[in-house]
Amino acid sequence: MSFFQNTCKPKGIGGKIMVHMMNTGHSSMAEWGFTHMEIQSDNVCLDIGCGGGANVRKLLEKSPYGRVVGIDHSEISVEKSKKINKAGIESKRCEILQGDVMKLPFRGETFDVITAFETIYFWPDISEAFKKVYKILKIGGTFMICNESNGENPKDEKWTKIIQGMKIYNSEQIEKSLEDAGFRGVKVDKTKKGWICAVVKKL
Repeated sequence: MSFFQNTCKPKGIGGKIMVHMMNTGHSSMAEWGFTHMEIQSDNVCLDIGCGGGANVRKLLEKSPYGRVVGIDHSEISVEKSKKINKAGIESKRCEILQGDVMKLPFRGETFDVITAFETIYFWPDISEAFKKVYKILKIGGTFMICNESNGENPKDEKWTKIIQGMKIYNSEQIEKSLEDAGFRGVKVDKTKKGWICAVVKKL
């Protein structure tokens, strides 16, 4: 397995290095993403594909009286995420689970906020996954997707050849899949760097 395959599902020593790199390397993009949504102090939040847990920690800071759940299919990511969110877990405000986006273990209308940073590239079927997200999001709740690649730079396609199972989506593909899942009023923002953020509410 190539080192970069760890972006999809971190494993072993290479995976541990990768989750550390993701926590630091994606922090600027994540901060930009968070500016596109309002998080209330008592919100119940979910970060899908939580990786090393840096964004779970940010969500805990932004909802000091709420609760945050992180889920990832990588054992290495779950381990790292639990480590950096130890205080939140001990205070019963945080839970980190190992699981699959296609089999989310939550009841309908559970979360006020759901985030997905740098992860939909690896979801087997985003249309079906978005339907599952729609189901567990509360009425009035917010779903945010944030990626470093907006699908408009041909040079980014090299990563889909290096990383098995990776697919880069453009704004039109993301918006259509969200609307197919039942969402309406998708708002998309992009940067000159090629970052993309899509935010939508469940009405």
